[in-house]
Amino acid sequence: MDQPNENDNNNDYGSSSNRRNRSSRSSNETWNPSSWKKAVAKQQPTYEDEAELNNAISTLNRVAPLVFAGEVRSLLEKLARVSLGQGMVLMGGDCAESFKEFHVNHVRDTFRILLQMALVMTYGSSMPVVKIGRMAGQFAKPRSQPNEVVNGVTLPSYRGDSVNAEEFDPKARRNDPQRMVDAYHQSTQTLNILRAFSTGGYADIWRLHAWNLDFVDSTEEGSRYRLLASKVDESLRFMKAIGVDTKRPEFTTVDFYTSHECLLLPYEEALTRQDSITGKWYDCSAHMLWIGERTRNLDGAHLEFIKGIGNPLGVKISDECTPEQLIQTINIMNPTNTPGRLSIIVRMGAEKLRKNLPGLIGAVQKEGKNVVWISDPVHGNTRKTQSGYKTRDFDSVRAELAAFFDVHGEMGSHPGGVHLEMTGENVTECIGGLAEITEDSLKKRYNTACDPRLNGSQALELAFLIAERMRTRSGLPKLDE
Repeated sequence: MDQPNENDNNNDYGSSSNRRNRSSRSSNETWNPSSWKKAVAKQQPTYEDEAELNNAISTLNRVAPLVFAGEVRSLLEKLARVSLGQGMVLMGGDCAESFKEFHVNHVRDTFRILLQMALVMTYGSSMPVVKIGRMAGQFAKPRSQPNEVVNGVTLPSYRGDSVNAEEFDPKARRNDPQRMVDAYHQSTQTLNILRAFSTGGYADIWRLHAWNLDFVDSTEEGSRYRLLASKVDESLRFMKAIGVDTKRPEFTTVDFYTSHECLLLPYEEALTRQDSITGKWYDCSAHMLWIGERTRNLDGAHLEFIKGIGNPLGVKISDECTPEQLIQTINIMNPTNTPGRLSIIVRMGAEKLRKNLPGLIGAVQKEGKNVVWISDPVHGNTRKTQSGYKTRDFDSVRAELAAFFDVHGEMGSHPGGVHLEMTGENVTECIGGLAEITEDSLKKRYNTACDPRLNGSQALELAFLIAERMRTRSGLPKLDE
């Protein structure tokens, strides 16, 4: 596995035309950033003006990368340790980022609740937690139908702000390629904010009491967090008393990475660069990319594209994925069986997970594949209420996460982490939890542009569940004891 190089952030990525003409030193000699065009690309918007599309892609070909090779390789190393049972992953963020809701406070609050969750999980599992945000690029969403019909009017479905707008009118629903450029620029701002918070003192562990959100602070989970924070604070003071320098970077900064679904292939191709040091290709739109359930077909364009980039990868699977399909997918996405390269993100619902996951884990174990197993307990538990709101029942989310840990306990495998659609905002989009959100209260703060998200209190509740399960696996007493 490549080691990070201090010069990685100065790599000569070059323009798109130069990259295409440059001889590739990639180990995959038949792959190039545009080879996906030979396969069928699902879930791609149709653009009415090809010249307009080409102009947007030309702009993206010339922009600076959002992330760099050294950062990507650092994440790969951390995920490699998780795949070997020496860490956990926390992935979280918006279902779909929004142009109009962008604000530094929103980024800060989601980052802050992720810091809280990571602290709880680290303390509970006695393992390092790799922190990855569904942020700075999660602007596109797959759709069940290409069009939406309202009162007899048919318009293109809303596919996320990098494609069109949520309002149901012809102008807003027009698939506009310039929106990919807008998504890039907003991602740049989000990354600047995240880097500032990660390294500028906000993430200093001595500030762990200040990480609590106001609306979380008044909940039972907020009280549990304050108690845990006091224990950690006491430990820090002891370490300082015996001479440990708690002002070192590992105490005052955090490594925070970004990820999103690899969906809009023209966008991803335009931001793919070749590292002049290693010759490898990296998709510089994010540190980690994943493929969704709707686009993971073995002969499809998304798998063709993603297999050639050097980023850590993920693939979401439901109960429709067979053990044979999973092994084939792993062989395509990680043919060298590199630890940390591939994460399997499981979204099935509790009952189907208990039935199907053992066979999938068994197949991976039999073939000796190195993967990170991650639970996505939110995605598979969506329903519509009688009043028309799309929501998720927190009890179902919690049940699927518990089932994930149960199955891994039975199989002797490592439950590598969790992937959540969540926000640090005080939204009322998912029913239940200690926040006691009811169906009647959904309308109070239902702000999502796409699917419902856990709020900070509900997300923190899951972090405590994970911590307790990991302590049980290790034979440690409960957090509150």
